Amino acid sequence: MTNNHNPFEDIEKRFQQRMEANNNTKKQKAKKEPKVPKEPFNGKKFIKPALWLTGLFVLLLILITNIFVVKENEYKIVRQFGEIKETYKDPGIHIKIPFIQTVTSLPKHQMIYHFSEEEINTKDKRRIIADNYAIWRINDVRKMINNAGNIVNAQSRMEEFIYSVVRSELGHLNYNEIINDENSSRGSLNDNITAKVNELLKKDNYGIEVVDVRMKRTDLPKENEHAVFNDMISEREKMAQKYLSEGDADKRSIEATTDRTVAEMLAKAKKDAAVIRSEGEAQAAKIYNESFSKDPQFYELYRTLESYKKTIGEDTVIILPSDSPYARVLSGYLE
Repeated sequence: MTNNHNPFEDIEKRFQQRMEANNNTKKQKAKKEPKVPKEPFNGKKFIKPALWLTGLFVLLLILITNIFVVKENEYKIVRQFGEIKETYKDPGIHIKIPFIQTVTSLPKHQMIYHFSEEEINTKDKRRIIADNYAIWRINDVRKMINNAGNIVNAQSRMEEFIYSVVRSELGHLNYNEIINDENSSRGSLNDNITAKVNELLKKDNYGIEVVDVRMKRTDLPKENEHAVFNDMISEREKMAQKYLSEGDADKRSIEATTDRTVAEMLAKAKKDAAVIRSEGEAQAAKIYNESFSKDPQFYELYRTLESYKKTIGEDTVIILPSDSPYARVLSGYLE
């Protein structure tokens, strides 16, 4: 016979028996232990601590939300009902009055403002487009807020002053002086503009300072470029011709000076040679005189022979008497 017994059924029966035994044990313990009556819930004793905790939390929240930190690169402005109550510029931690005072920030570091391009007329009646930028900062918060209101308005006023000063300064310069950095007539244009703009800002108490004003570029209007370029070419040609003329004049001057110097040197050399020659001839004549004075007959013969050099040539014909001393000498009769 085949055994169809399932082992899982035995395990399940044992588990049910144990569960029933445990339930019976719990029921017996419950019958033996007396029942304790439960006290009713009293919530009043938690109200006071909850109020204390809530109040403490609110105070901490108010304290935390009204503490502000002043950073190194910013100003803090404390306002009370819109009026400036206090300003802070040194780094630190401060507290404001809750619900009454508000805190705003302004930058303390230097800022860069790029201006819009403007068309300006130069001294020589040429139109140029100037593109500038400025480096500026806030040096008096109260004055800036009272007279400008905010950074946008302060930049707008600064732009008006800078454009006015730049237009005035460039109007006193020719176009070539503006575009040529090496031209000394331009001078410290940027420094002059910066100083004059600061004077205007200080006069109106805007509480801001321009550190530097610089030109990014200067361009010509499109319709004027061709004419200006032609003028520049013509001007450069005139300048080149001027340099050539000055070079030729310098060349002629140098040649004349050299010729004069050479002529003076030759004249002096000839003069010195003549003096030396005359002194030599005088010395030679002295020597001849001293020599010939010792033998007058020899001197007479020497003079006669010298005269022959001057009077007798290849084609010379001399007719002399046969008995003349000269003929006798020529004939070889020396006695």
